[in-house]
Amino acid sequence: MDTSSSSGIPLDAEEHTDSYDHWFRAKVQAALDDPSPGIPHDQVVAEMQALIESKRKTGDAD
Repeated sequence: MDTSSSSGIPLDAEEHTDSYDHWFRAKVQAALDDPSPGIPHDQVVAEMQALIESKRKTGDAD
């Protein structure tokens, strides 16, 4: 019994890949269609740097 497609990828993995691709494309499209204002890159970088620094100081990995 052959459980792989012509590409050699197991059929269930191929279905999972197709499902993930559909989900990912929908997420990207929703983000592109979102009318709310975006967050400037510099603001995100500053906030993430502050978060990283606070985690380092407290030793919190989460």
